[in-house]
Amino acid sequence: MILVTGATGNIGSALLRELHACGAGPLRGLTRDAARATFPETAEAVEGDFAEPESLKPALDGVRSLFLVSRLGSDADIIEAARLAGVEHVVLVSSITVQTHPHLGPAGENLAVERLLKDSGMAWTILRPTQFASNALMWAASIRDHETVRAPYADTGLPTIHPADIASVARVALTEPGHQGRTYALTGPELVTARQQVEAIAAALGRDMPFVEISRQEAHAQMAAVFGAEAADAVLDVTGGDVNDELLTVRDTVSRITGSSARSFQQWAAENAVVFR
Repeated sequence: MILVTGATGNIGSALLRELHACGAGPLRGLTRDAARATFPETAEAVEGDFAEPESLKPALDGVRSLFLVSRLGSDADIIEAARLAGVEHVVLVSSITVQTHPHLGPAGENLAVERLLKDSGMAWTILRPTQFASNALMWAASIRDHETVRAPYADTGLPTIHPADIASVARVALTEPGHQGRTYALTGPELVTARQQVEAIAAALGRDMPFVEISRQEAHAQMAAVFGAEAADAVLDVTGGDVNDELLTVRDTVSRITGSSARSFQQWAAENAVVFR
C-alpha cells in the first residue's frame, strides 16, 4: 500500500495519476475532505489532518510506502506515526535550499525534517526540488483581470521545475529499487526568468501581457503581509537577491531517474492556461 499525502496538490495529484498509470497499488490519497476528492479509480480517498496526527492512524493502516510533503504539520509527529504504523519507506519532498542556502530559516526547517526521517529507522528517499513552475499561480488574479504583472528580479533565471517532474521522480523512487538512502536535487531543463515566465503565459493565452519589474522593498512589503518578514526575505534571496552557482545549476536528475526529459515552463503554462483566463 502506498499513501500519498498532499494528494489534491500539484505534486500529489500528478503522483497518484502516475502510480495508477503504471499499475502500482493499492493506493491511498490523503485529503481533508474525501467527498470532494477526485482520484484515479485505484486510489482510495482517506481523510486526515496534519494538525491532528491521531487522525492519520487509519490512513496509515497497512501502508508500506509513504509520499510526504514536509512542513504541513508536526513532521516529528507524522514521521513517528508512520514508524509506529509499520511504514517501511518514505519519499520526502524537501527543498534545494537545504544545500544552496542552509543559513536561511526555511532551509534549516527542511533540514531538520530530513534529519528526523533519517533518524527514524525507516528507509528514505529525499527530493530537493528548486522553484516550482506553479509558483506563477500567484499572478493568476492579476492576469485574469488584465492587470500588470509585477515582480522583482525580472531577469534572474532559475531552473524552475514542473511539479509533475517531482511526481515522476517520486513514482520511480516508490516503485523501483535502488533509490532508498538517496538524496536527489531536482531542477527543470533550463533557466527561466520571471519575465520569460510571463511571456510564456501570454503566449499560452494568445494575448499581450504587461509586465513591470518592482524593487525588492516593494515586493517584500507585499509578501511580508502574507508570509511574514523572515519568510519574505528568504524567498526574495533565493529568487534573485542572493543566488549562487549551486542554485543556478541545471541538473539532469529528472531525465536520469525517469528516462524522460524534464518538462519546460512553456509546457506548464500551456497545460495551466485555463487558470489564467
